[in-house]
Amino acid sequence: MKLTAKGRYAVMAIADMAAQGEGSVISLSEISARQGISLSYLEQLFAKIRRAGLVSSQRGAMGGYVLSEPAHALTLDRIIFAVDEDIKAHGCTPDAKLACTGRTDRCLTHNLWGALEDHIGSFLASITVQDVVDGTLPILEAAE
Repeated sequence: MKLTAKGRYAVMAIADMAAQGEGSVISLSEISARQGISLSYLEQLFAKIRRAGLVSSQRGAMGGYVLSEPAHALTLDRIIFAVDEDIKAHGCTPDAKLACTGRTDRCLTHNLWGALEDHIGSFLASITVQDVVDGTLPILEAAE
């Protein structure tokens, strides 16, 4: 399973904004320089992020973007879904005529991959942008 650059860069950019302080107006060129993300790619991502209501834009010489809510209230799942990123472990989709086996029946591990998708979604929903900025991520306990 792999999260694409779209989701990773969106989270990086929003975390960068939060690290600059609440209410800070940040230009995409600043984020681009600090995070090493292409400015044109950030522009594409922020069009989606703005439409999702996670940031608002301010025009003018001192313009840029500002987070629409505090970093402690913004969870990572919302950012990832805002840029149309899917967390997908299945080899099939619910509306597909053929299942993951290439036939109409599901593979033996179908429910396992569904449970993994749910777990990842819950994990991302439990982490806020402020957690990322502060480095206070949950520690997963090793299985005994």
